[in-house]
Amino acid sequence: MNMNLQPTHLENDLIKLVPLASDDLERLYLVASDPLIWDQHPNKFRYKRDVFQAFFNEAIASGSAFLIFDAKTNEVIGSSRYYDYDAAKGEIAIGYTFLARSCWGGTYNRALKQLMIDHAFESVGSVLLHIGEGNIRSQKAAMKIGGKKVGQIEMEMPGEAYKLNYIFEITKEDWNKPA
Repeated sequence: MNMNLQPTHLENDLIKLVPLASDDLERLYLVASDPLIWDQHPNKFRYKRDVFQAFFNEAIASGSAFLIFDAKTNEVIGSSRYYDYDAAKGEIAIGYTFLARSCWGGTYNRALKQLMIDHAFESVGSVLLHIGEGNIRSQKAAMKIGGKKVGQIEMEMPGEAYKLNYIFEITKEDWNKPA
């Protein structure tokens, strides 16, 4: 079964996701221009306009990126995307995620991952999260939602050298276990 990598609308009480479009650059950059968002990220300079522009262009080209809105205020609060879909292995990765600092602390990230993981598990049995070795905040967030560290990989950041990332996995079986 092929997965729809960019459904037109995913929503819950806290957030809504819509496909990222080329005319979303300015409003998304307003969120991304906060240097503290990228402090633990392998690319600490993504808050700079030219670096973010390259990231944004790649997100658009992926055909699987989303703009994240606060469902109550309709404000843009970040972005995320699917990538590395492998139908044969029954897995997909979720990443390139960032949220406005006002949304940090678990509730928004959990709501985002709930939508994206539930959608993914309609087509795959495993979701992967690649998280930079120094990004402790995101590693903790991955574990909070049931991610298990299963390995590591050197990943190329656009326009940069390869960086070490840890691989966290959430299986459909574990996701559907009663709490």
